[in-house]
Amino acid sequence: MTVTPTDLPLEWIRAFEAAGRTGSFTAAALETGLTQSAISQRISHLENRLGTRLFTRGARGVALTVDGEAWLPYVTGAIQTLQQSSEDLFGRGRRHLTISASASVQELWLAPRLGAIGASDQLHLTFKTMVVADDAGEGLSIRYGTGSWPTPQKVPLFAEAISPVAATGLLAKGARWQDLPRLALSGPRPGWSEWMAATGDSTVPVPTLRLDGFAASLAAARAGAGVLLASLPLAGADLRTGALVRLSEHVLSPRETYWLIGPERQLSPRLWAQLVRLFTEAPGTAG
Repeated sequence: MTVTPTDLPLEWIRAFEAAGRTGSFTAAALETGLTQSAISQRISHLENRLGTRLFTRGARGVALTVDGEAWLPYVTGAIQTLQQSSEDLFGRGRRHLTISASASVQELWLAPRLGAIGASDQLHLTFKTMVVADDAGEGLSIRYGTGSWPTPQKVPLFAEAISPVAATGLLAKGARWQDLPRLALSGPRPGWSEWMAATGDSTVPVPTLRLDGFAASLAAARAGAGVLLASLPLAGADLRTGALVRLSEHVLSPRETYWLIGPERQLSPRLWAQLVRLFTEAPGTAG
């Protein structure tokens, strides 16, 4: 019997794909919100329509037949293509995204990359300043840590690298940079105590200025207020223009860095890949 696509109801095919991928009628039922008997019935209808067995049934469960194993990759691919195309064509509402991040990360890392968004990308982004992690809400967020959050959609923005920087005007005074005033930055990243433990530099002078935002700390360093133990990726623009200069070849490389964290409800693979390309590559190269 010749079978055409219109002879195969999508709900039958969906039941087969879920059961074949999970290896269980019970798991397929949980995934699709149907009963186990409904899954079994739809697969039986599909087998009768195709004229072949797709599963063997036994006391220990079900297993794909040779025909079932041969057909499953095509069915899975077709369903994924259908889902992706519907997302691309009709899922524009899900492209209205909110990203929660600290003000410093927004200014120093995210904003310089927004020029890479093209008109065809159909992205509508709203940025929300996150003071603490609980401010992240239900959208995307950018958090500092090791990546241990229980979500499948997460990617580091960059590999953290920390080293001292200062304004050229401050260095013009002729003193060794280790003897110049130091700036302290509140927050989770390594500070001067970790730097001194790694390099053997002196514990003095003790910082007399402490700031609680990285962007503000960079501004103070540009103004010549002191030496800043800086995140080199976030200070990239100032280093490229010469507003700040690195003072040491030594670098602290902590396990922690900033991560782009997906929302509780996962984004489509294509949209997630688009965001990863946009926010984890150098300005002007994304997309």
